[in-house]
Order: sequence, then structure tokens, then C-alpha cells
Amino acid sequence: MKNYVSASVLSADMLNLGSEVLKLKNSGIEMLHFDVMDGIFVNNITFGLPILQQVRKQSDITLDVHLMIKEPAKYIKRFAEAGADIISFHVESDSDPAETLKAIRSCGVSPAVALKPATPAETVFDLLPYLDMVLVMTVEPGFGGQSFIPETVDKIRSIRSKITEMGLDVNVEVDGGINSETAAVVRRAGANVLVSGSYLFHAADMAAAANALKEDMIC
Repeated sequence: MKNYVSASVLSADMLNLGSEVLKLKNSGIEMLHFDVMDGIFVNNITFGLPILQQVRKQSDITLDVHLMIKEPAKYIKRFAEAGADIISFHVESDSDPAETLKAIRSCGVSPAVALKPATPAETVFDLLPYLDMVLVMTVEPGFGGQSFIPETVDKIRSIRSKITEMGLDVNVEVDGGINSETAAVVRRAGANVLVSGSYLFHAADMAAAANALKEDMIC
């Protein structure tokens, strides 16, 4: 499958977000990853609909929205209307997974589910036919800049194996501690959408850093 990079807006310069998004596009980065946190499901609060709306007005970059919120089903329509192209929500949230996926699809948005590091891969197996993507958290959700959890690699491998066994076309996304070294590890396990924040935004050459995530090269 094709490899994609999704840049985490958590690491962007929020005072110059417009120019940051333009820089991403010019660096060959396909997606902008929006971590939406409510201070309840995770112990942090980030940003929401107004910022997403402004980015959508300025750019056609794929908006990859990750809802780390207690009741995602309540907000699906609003995030879709704000410009989300992909919406992922946590299977550990209070919303019914099947109904939430149906709501996302009905809004014309690509549906995805996310799993915390401790959540077993098998939790999403029955949902795979209804998904466009599975997001495997490789750090605990809530804060950027954490170190990659190696134990999550087996989960990535298990999910990719099940997708292949079922003959499905589903992307596997990873988020947390992704750099050129960990990228190679998760790609070999079956991930093809790589979320990265500080590694990209702090790179001297963002385009080279993005390419290093997609290919086995040093940056």
C-alpha cells in the first residue's frame, strides 16, 4: 500500500498556522492530523471546530481528525461540516462504535477507529469491514512529544494481518513517537499512514524528513 505522512498540528506554530500548512503541502505531506481533546477522555484540552474551519478555508490538504473525546457521536456532523476528510474516534469512548461509524460515513467522511496502547487488536476486528482506517496509538493519548511504545508493534502486525486475511482495503495509521527510525519499524509491521509532529516541524528540511518517514533513509 502507498505510504502517507500526516503532520500533527500539535507541534505546529499556531500563531502562523496558515504558513505552516502551506509549508506542509510544499514538502509533499498529504495530511494534517488534528488531535481534538476534551479534557475528559484524556487529561488535556486542545482545539476544535473553529480552527479546523479556518484551515479548511485556506487549504485543500486532507484533514485527518482524531477525536479523543468522551462522546464523539455527538460531534460527527459538526466536524464533517467543518471540513474533516477523515474522522477517527476511540473504541474506548462512550459512543457506540457501529452507530458512530455509520454517522461518519453518512456525512461523506472516511471513518476510522483509534485504539489506546493497551487495547487489544481483536477489539476492532469485527469493525474492519466498515472502516477506511485503523489508528493505533503508539503512545498514551493526550500529549505530544512522548516516546514510542515498542509493545504496540505486535498490535500493528496483527491488525494488518487480519485486514489482509479478510481481503480488505484499510489503511493502518500510527501516532506517537514517530521518526525515521520508528517509522521503518511500524511500516514493516504493516502501517502505511504515519503521524508525526515534532520530528517534522523541527526538521531543518521538512521535505527530507517526510521522505525519511516513507522510506528507509536517514534524516
